[in-house]
Amino acid sequence: MTDTSDKMPSRKDLFLGLIHSFQAAAMQQMGKIMNPFTQQVERDMGQARLSIDMLEMLQERTSGNLTGEESRFLSHVLTELRLNYVAEVDEDKKTAQAAPGAAPQPGAEKSPAE
Repeated sequence: MTDTSDKMPSRKDLFLGLIHSFQAAAMQQMGKIMNPFTQQVERDMGQARLSIDMLEMLQERTSGNLTGEESRFLSHVLTELRLNYVAEVDEDKKTAQAAPGAAPQPGAEKSPAE
């Protein structure tokens, strides 16, 4: 029998990977990065909001149980995502004002901090 324990990711690595996957999903959903499966830039602000909300829930539920590195990484990711989300919502509002009758993107009416 082979010992594979040195090849298994640590709990910390798994947690940071989970945070990173939500970050990548939110950035993709905001149209900031290309969908690797479709090779297209797609935008779904409602789903981006959900990804950010999931990270906020993880931050609340793990409060006091994270290492300093984990806590800082999660806070940094949330700050970055919130700023990008607000910028996208503001851009949607400007576009809607410039083109009367244009429908705003779904989920663009609220910021994730609300």
